[in-house]
Amino acid sequence: MRLLILILLVSNLTNAQVKDDISVVQFSAEFVKTNEISLIPFRDYNTETLYLSKNQKAFQKENITSLPTIILYNDGKEIVKIEGGISLKLPEDTTETINKHINIILESRLSYDIINGKYK
Repeated sequence: MRLLILILLVSNLTNAQVKDDISVVQFSAEFVKTNEISLIPFRDYNTETLYLSKNQKAFQKENITSLPTIILYNDGKEIVKIEGGISLKLPEDTTETINKHINIILESRLSYDIINGKYK
């Protein structure tokens, strides 16, 4: 019984973390699977690929209108949204764009405000 409770607790924590800290979420569907990008370059962060057939509520909540779509979040706040558009393909520079925004997030965390004595 304790094992079951532990498993449920861990799975709930994992799902809650998708938008905590830095997260890269790919919204897709089976028919555009070949046009997805690999999330391996972002393995140091929270990553997840959600499929329309299994996560319709998430697609509605995030106002996903193009497939595939990638959203970069920082502590639950949308930082950048990259959409496939009518071609059903993400731009070739998608990975670079996400990395650029991640670097900006990381740099801002390291910015120290000398006057106020705290990190910005």
